[in-house]
Amino acid sequence: MKTAYWLQGGGCGGDTFSFLGSEYPDVIELFQGLDIRLLWHASLSPLSPREHEQLLEDLLAGRRPLDILLVEGSVICGPAGTGMFHTKDGHPKKELIYSLASLAQVVIAVGTCASFGGFGADDIIEARGLQFTKKSRGGFLGEDFTARSGQPVINLAGCPCHHDVIAGALIAAVSGVTLPLDKFQRPLEWYGSTVHQGCTRNEYHEYRVEESDFGEMGCLFFHMGCAGPLVPGPCNKLLWNQQSSKPRVGVPCFGCTDPEFPRATPFFQTPNIEGIPLSLPMGVNRAHYMVYKGMAAAAAPEHLKNRVSKV
Repeated sequence: MKTAYWLQGGGCGGDTFSFLGSEYPDVIELFQGLDIRLLWHASLSPLSPREHEQLLEDLLAGRRPLDILLVEGSVICGPAGTGMFHTKDGHPKKELIYSLASLAQVVIAVGTCASFGGFGADDIIEARGLQFTKKSRGGFLGEDFTARSGQPVINLAGCPCHHDVIAGALIAAVSGVTLPLDKFQRPLEWYGSTVHQGCTRNEYHEYRVEESDFGEMGCLFFHMGCAGPLVPGPCNKLLWNQQSSKPRVGVPCFGCTDPEFPRATPFFQTPNIEGIPLSLPMGVNRAHYMVYKGMAAAAAPEHLKNRVSKV
């Protein structure tokens, strides 16, 4: 049997709600099937405060093993590095995070806040991701940190992270599988392609049939702020509620798997110069892009140009 401890840092708890939405299997079946004993989760565990304190004492003293540490939410280091903005029993919670991470065989950052700092990373609260702050490697635990298995922190980015990604990471941890990671330590299994790949509006994008307002059936990238071509993520492959994603219902991708999330610009606007987005799809040359998209728009099929709303 493997043990797991779910520790909540500074955040909204959205990743917990996502995880509880697991259906095939549900959370209980997942833990039972993987033979994982969930030692603690603030919303799921029946332990009394005293029993929880005893559990922590046993873990920190090495009397109980810790196989998997899951951290949801950022590490709050403010004010001035003290961590006193977020405490447990009068002590900075960051101290507990560091101690448990040092003991765990595998450390998983659940969600963008735990991975990269998210909301508050540039604020007085001094939010940090476990091993990154935005795109800067290091974060709270330091760039050289590895769990006892030898793996760095596994970053399951997303706001929230999709429940199937959390389940998949747990399966890998229990099985002893080392997941290949990208440069921001996101597993390539789920973050190896962009959100755009798999989007049902791809044909509109290729011919630059653009949406300029909500409720149309065009591409959301050029005017409406969609970050789908810019960020990796599984949202158009692992569908929410087994059936949908933001672009499928006419809402732009917010880019929530990116280290810089939340971005400084408005979610529903695409920063551009003369209609050309400032940020182009990954690996695209700007000059070639301008020529290609102009030609593609001119060649757009009539069934795309004369689209009707499906939203």
